[in-house]
Amino acid sequence: MSSLPDVVRIDNLNVTFATDGGAVTAVDGVTLRVAPGEVLAIVGESGSGKTVTAKTILGLLPETAIAQGAVILSSKDGSQSNDVLSVSKQKLRQLRGTDVSMVFQEPSTALNPVYTVGWQIAEGIRAHGEFSRTEARAKAIEILGRVGIPDPESRVDYYPHQFSGGQKQRVVIAMALVLDPGLIVADEPTTALDVTVQAEILDLLRRCRDEFGSAIVLITHNMGVVADLADRVVVMYEGKIVEEAPAQELFSNPQHDYTKRLLGSVPHVGQGTTRATARLEAREAHWAAAKPVVVADNLKIQYPGRLGKPGFTAVDGVSFTIRPGEVLGLVGESGSGKTTIGRAMGGLTRVTGGSLTVLGHEMNGFKERAFKKVRSDIGFVFQDPASSFNPLLTIAECVAEPLVVHGRAANPRAARRRVNELLEAVQLPRAFGDRYPHELSGGQRQRASLARGLALEPSLLIADEPTSALDVSVQSKVLELFAELQKEFGFAALFISHDLAVVDILADRIAVLYQGKLVEEGTGAEVLGAPKDAYTQRLLASLPVPDPAAQAVRRDELRILRAAG
Repeated sequence: MSSLPDVVRIDNLNVTFATDGGAVTAVDGVTLRVAPGEVLAIVGESGSGKTVTAKTILGLLPETAIAQGAVILSSKDGSQSNDVLSVSKQKLRQLRGTDVSMVFQEPSTALNPVYTVGWQIAEGIRAHGEFSRTEARAKAIEILGRVGIPDPESRVDYYPHQFSGGQKQRVVIAMALVLDPGLIVADEPTTALDVTVQAEILDLLRRCRDEFGSAIVLITHNMGVVADLADRVVVMYEGKIVEEAPAQELFSNPQHDYTKRLLGSVPHVGQGTTRATARLEAREAHWAAAKPVVVADNLKIQYPGRLGKPGFTAVDGVSFTIRPGEVLGLVGESGSGKTTIGRAMGGLTRVTGGSLTVLGHEMNGFKERAFKKVRSDIGFVFQDPASSFNPLLTIAECVAEPLVVHGRAANPRAARRRVNELLEAVQLPRAFGDRYPHELSGGQRQRASLARGLALEPSLLIADEPTSALDVSVQSKVLELFAELQKEFGFAALFISHDLAVVDILADRIAVLYQGKLVEEGTGAEVLGAPKDAYTQRLLASLPVPDPAAQAVRRDELRILRAAG
């Protein structure tokens, strides 16, 4: 056991926010400790208070927040301690970066697009000491190399947009590590990443603990990530800690009902086999002979090059079919061509080779005028409804938009009866139609997005990562709802995701894309139960499972697969 004090000690923390409707309690009597070199995961659904608790450690609460209690932050060597809630702003600036640093959820917004990553890392170094430009640059290059950025000597001068999502997250982790803090607060560091990239970031965070000796407070709703990385787990619900235990103990023997529900909501690979069999048995005998809704034959999509550079082939010779009422799950990492295929099916991206027939309409060389009447038979559910909804319109107006655009209703008011039916179909109260998008939770917005996608009773629904940013409990409800609606309305669907377990639950068949090519296709039992392609095997091994013992074995298997190439 270390003789050093806890890197952070929180005693009876209460945080309230002043609102027009009165004070709202976000954190209620939270007490916890983090030992040097320990990884503590704080889990819970949106609104549970986990991010507010974490941000309190860095003094990052807004001015509308009132915090009471004590948050004692110690330096890495244990030589000094400070109560974050009572120190001056100047002292807080000194503590941030040296004693505690933060890895934010979305690296694209955490990094400044107009400065090179080297300049941004050096800025933090020079803010905390007397370093020349040359010394700061040298430290930036060194830390970029240590977090696994290839060729750091040249890439130190790159801008954020020149890095992939996973590399941007590595840069943000480099910024957090450069001043060697005793504690790193990581807020959903892997939420928007593919499973293969997520596995690499988890390995990097493990190295932060082992090589840098940093303790980590991990905020996440992904229980597989918790099982992979955490030593101890704190479960929060409505601002309170409802359970705290070592990771192995919490997963094998959860005590609180909420923890049991949370773990029960986690999708597992293999769950979908029974459902897929039941759906197949319920179909009519002549279903397999029905005319497909979508047929792709040697489909190619190339983006033109610029300034004399050759074009980029996003989709390369892909063939598949989607029959009426069937759900095809399309999986693969970022850049594999999943979203490009979805956009091409909706007429939003041009097909440059092969054939793509959607609802009997050839998309290679299509004319918008001829395709316009087909659009009402295609529904879309986007990844982030917060950005796909117009913030100036009410939910009812947003859901009514397709009805008005396609002439099914004169205006949103005339469509209100149909909108109310749709809101009830997705299990939202009618009164929510009068609210604005920002007044709904993430799960509620995604339900409203489903309602909008189904407004015209489409024959084909294209769902692009519709559950990737949701808590496991909310995701579970949305997936159940999607399955119920698909059974009720009978639409065919292309379900795009990088989460194999989610696709397994919903899809009748799964297609795996890698660098624009279709490497494997079949039922969930075939593709996920007995994957033939090496890429599918790596993808499957990269998916963390909510069991620390099993996850340790899978981590070793993934290491072997990576070594084999």
